Amino acid sequence: MQGRAPINLGSHNIAPPPGRRRDLLEILIPYVLILVVCWTPRPIQRYLWWIAAAAILIVAVRSFQSFDVLGMRTTNFLSSLWVVGASLLVSALAVVLAMQLHTVHLPRGGILGFLGNYWAYALWSLVQQFLLQTFFLARLLRLLQGPRFQGPRSAAFATALIFSIAHLPNPLLTVVTLLWGFAACLLFLRYRNLYSLALAHAILGITISTTIPGPVDHNMRVGLGYLTYRQPSHYPPTSMQP
Repeated sequence: MQGRAPINLGSHNIAPPPGRRRDLLEILIPYVLILVVCWTPRPIQRYLWWIAAAAILIVAVRSFQSFDVLGMRTTNFLSSLWVVGASLLVSALAVVLAMQLHTVHLPRGGILGFLGNYWAYALWSLVQQFLLQTFFLARLLRLLQGPRFQGPRSAAFATALIFSIAHLPNPLLTVVTLLWGFAACLLFLRYRNLYSLALAHAILGITISTTIPGPVDHNMRVGLGYLTYRQPSHYPPTSMQP
């Protein structure tokens, strides 16, 4: 590591890992495993999920420097809360539109039912932001250096693109994750705080889940799950059905 200049990632100088080959492998191996999980039928998928999770955990532990570097910190949380506010505004507009189209579908049980259905998704939002920002983006920032690339924007777009591809063949989620992924990467480079992005991610994801009919987005499934989705016979017809 001696003699190599540190790389600036937002407001922190982080020494680079052993080399570009390791960065590339640490992107390719977990990402390929994630795609394999998405496109593998059950029950094999469950075993592959644990293999992918173990691979990501090993890479994360080996490259761990500090929680501050990962963006799991209170610094800049308040200054980045406007992102959460913007997500709430988008969510409110989507709910109003869905009410006009009669496509709102909330879980039964009031607040307790809502929390019971979506607390796991809120945690999953944090995990996705961790993978997106501090796992893939950090390595692509190091790989996409040089005069041929436009600095952090190139890395942010490349990260958003692989994030989007992982949501194929779901057309809605593919487009949404490309747009949100790019914006989230740029916001992370500015504020380096995962918590506000995870909250915004959870709000937007839950909004899609409760305003878009299941037959339209296939209950937000991706990969093989999207293709094998079958509409429940009791699902009420809506004006948004294809």
